[in-house]
Amino acid sequence: MTPSGLARTLALATAALAPLAALAGTYDITVDPVRIETAGFTKSGIGYNGSQIPTVLRFQEGEEVTIRVTNNLSEDTSIHWHGLILPFEEDGVPGISFPGIKPGETFTYRFPIVQSGTYWFHSHSGFQEPDGAFGAIVIEPRAREPYRYDRDYVVQFTDKHPHSGDRVFRNLKLSADYYNRQQRTLFDLLSDAGEKGLGAALADRAAWGDMRMMPTDVEDVQGFAPMINGRDAEANWTGLFKPGERVRLRLINSSAMTYFDVRIPGLEMTVVAADGNDVLPVVVDELRLGVAETYDVIVRPTEDRAYSVLGESMGRTAMARGTLAPREGMAAEIPDLRPAPRLTMADMGMMEGMDHGDMGHGGMGQGGASHVMPDGSTMPGDAHAAMAGGGHVMPDGSTMAGDAHAGMAGGGHTMPDGSRMEGMNHGSMPGMDHSGMAGGDPFYAPGSGLTPEAAEGGKFLSYADLKARAPLYPDREATREIELRLTGNMERYIWSINGVKYEDAEPIRLRMGERVRFKFVNETMMTHPMHLHGMWTILDTGSGARDPIKHTVSVAPGTTLYTETEVDAPGQWAFHCHLSYHMAGGMFRKVIVEGAPKQAMNMPAADHGAEPAAAAHSHAHDEG
Repeated sequence: MTPSGLARTLALATAALAPLAALAGTYDITVDPVRIETAGFTKSGIGYNGSQIPTVLRFQEGEEVTIRVTNNLSEDTSIHWHGLILPFEEDGVPGISFPGIKPGETFTYRFPIVQSGTYWFHSHSGFQEPDGAFGAIVIEPRAREPYRYDRDYVVQFTDKHPHSGDRVFRNLKLSADYYNRQQRTLFDLLSDAGEKGLGAALADRAAWGDMRMMPTDVEDVQGFAPMINGRDAEANWTGLFKPGERVRLRLINSSAMTYFDVRIPGLEMTVVAADGNDVLPVVVDELRLGVAETYDVIVRPTEDRAYSVLGESMGRTAMARGTLAPREGMAAEIPDLRPAPRLTMADMGMMEGMDHGDMGHGGMGQGGASHVMPDGSTMPGDAHAAMAGGGHVMPDGSTMAGDAHAGMAGGGHTMPDGSRMEGMNHGSMPGMDHSGMAGGDPFYAPGSGLTPEAAEGGKFLSYADLKARAPLYPDREATREIELRLTGNMERYIWSINGVKYEDAEPIRLRMGERVRFKFVNETMMTHPMHLHGMWTILDTGSGARDPIKHTVSVAPGTTLYTETEVDAPGQWAFHCHLSYHMAGGMFRKVIVEGAPKQAMNMPAADHGAEPAAAAHSHAHDEG
């Protein structure tokens, strides 16, 4: 397993100084223009090794890898090794860890493999990743696996759009609802009026209008073709099995924007790893695969028939389909899409500490300024800051004293849609200060259609279900806390952290050896998958030393989530939302880790430079 704490940094230094590693492999990747074929459209895109089928790199823990990347594009490119622990110079982020790879050049990455599990890689240049520049990484462990399986498949999800990434982003900047195919209509208003009365329906519509939002603002981008391993539902990627075999599926979400709810009707999934790290096995019927996350699951089909591997988008607008079957050419039924979820005013208006200057779309809200509430009124910054300990301004403009707020279980409050909020558990209120224990899982927005339920009433995976098989770090108190408010202006399609876009922000500075607690407060209507490069993220689920170790964590609308990080990797790193267009819109930070052990500081500089472009034999494998 990966060394912990400072010992891991020393291990990296030792590996770099050693004349030869125990294992050494050389791999070649070309970055090429490709044609992407789906049943609904054909488009120009980018692929590795000349194919829209994702390349799969297979390493062994303890190996020293040399990866030669040749850029056959007419623009700069890069490759980021998502989730890998490595020296920052090898991380592949232009402007932070290296300058990028020029057209016609070959860049050589060299780093030790100090972990095992399922990961992936992708371009960190422009919108090349949404255009197809991604692949998978499978790292075999040095020690024996703690679970048995007979077959092993990568199942890599993505959302291919007929428009290029540049065009999608331009259209979103032009109109944030450009790709929303579920916009509310007059007929919806009439239906709402029939259910709860015209006055309440109009008040609800006005509140959403003031916030420049709609209850359908669950997905930014619709109209894409969901794919598994580079194949759409009609092409039907198929993994073979013999009845009774245990099949390991390495689920990877390489989408630009899409969360997939994954299930295999007729089969239970035993989750054995999350983001490459082993967890205590948990049996589920369905799980939500966040953008950039990976889960390893084991299934055991016993019947001589086909099973559909389904990935339903979180907004219920599209379905990815693959197949597990005993023979090629078999297929199982594809069910209809389930009803689309809808945000509620409770999700959007009941956020403690919300900066509605960001949400209200009048501009980027800054600390100390007045805050626009959903009814259009304003609240001075000092009153806003005092809300946590005093009165609370409700979405309809009324106030609620702090003691009443704490005692809501015995009372209630009228919401903008005319409904009453009765018996509310303070711990479960969206946006309240909790880590997922008192009020459910902050991965999901409590009380909304975003709270998933597995098909046919089965078990849906929760972050709280994840427990590390073996602790990676000692369980100790954090040395300090950093609050990161996830903010944005949907109307202008600007995304930010603490109300500041990346280009206007100072770096986050960490110190080697400290343990930092990050408090994520999501003040937006979107779920954000937050990814810290170079260091592990310890997700606080209340399990102490067995809190799961991840590289990407999802923060649902109106929730607060805590993570901790052992700062053990010197250098400069990226920290960002992994939704491609949110990252481009400004939800991004540079992290600078200052100080380092002597051994790490004396590591030799990486020998990169440009090599002549050459198409050498590739050790990378295409996933069939």
